[in-house]
Amino acid sequence: MNRDTALRWSGYVAMAIVFAIACAFLSNWQFSRNAERDAELALVADNYSREPVALRDLIPAGQDLVASDEWRPVEIRGEYLTDRTLLVRNRPHGGTSAFEVLVPFRTDDGRVVVIDRGWVPPGDDQPEPDRVPAPPTGEVTVVGRLQPGEPPVREGRSAPEGQVATIDLTLIAQMTGQAGDMIDSAYVLMTEETPAPAERPQQLEDPSADPGPYLSYAIQWILFAVMGFAFIWYMIRTEIRHRREDEEDGGRTRPSRPQRRRDRDMEAEDELLDAR
Repeated sequence: MNRDTALRWSGYVAMAIVFAIACAFLSNWQFSRNAERDAELALVADNYSREPVALRDLIPAGQDLVASDEWRPVEIRGEYLTDRTLLVRNRPHGGTSAFEVLVPFRTDDGRVVVIDRGWVPPGDDQPEPDRVPAPPTGEVTVVGRLQPGEPPVREGRSAPEGQVATIDLTLIAQMTGQAGDMIDSAYVLMTEETPAPAERPQQLEDPSADPGPYLSYAIQWILFAVMGFAFIWYMIRTEIRHRREDEEDGGRTRPSRPQRRRDRDMEAEDELLDAR
């Protein structure tokens, strides 16, 4: 094996190693995503069907939602601040860009929490909903599940008056004039309210139990890394086989050329010489 060949093969192996390292990072990232998704599903399984407790038991005054209490059912008594209703736009429900209905709710301990009452479709002839069912008036008991607030909207993304792009609780507190009283670490996905109104927004879907494709993607990246080494091995093996074939062809004795036939003039000359 000459020096050029050794350098070329070393380059092949180096490329395979770099490719394998990249695949390892991507595989590890997918394993991390899969672990996060498993933790989310476990949290839903643990909390989703538990008995409702008072909101103050999970979020005492002056404290924030604990991550392990996400999806915990709570029961709240108080009244809706109907005139502060907001719509969250571009929510994927019913195969459309629907709206979720957010209504601040003043609890019996004086705090305000945002209630997500469900979703409404866009209008028949306009992007905004044709009608938003109003919540019940007076004292109401709401049962729902706790959710953390969503991140603030990206710069440059806005919403029309009376709407928000995400459930950014800090922004909602400012827009509704409840900045001092509103719980800004969690809102409530409503499941039922008493007294029940004649009409309400469509109920939000249960969380998905799909574990996602992360584990299969992680395994695929590992296979890609193995395939990279296999491809380099195949290239080197093919080159060695071709070189051996060339060496064998070079050592064989080539057959001699057949004697050229004499032309007619040479044959005639030979006959004259024989006749003398």
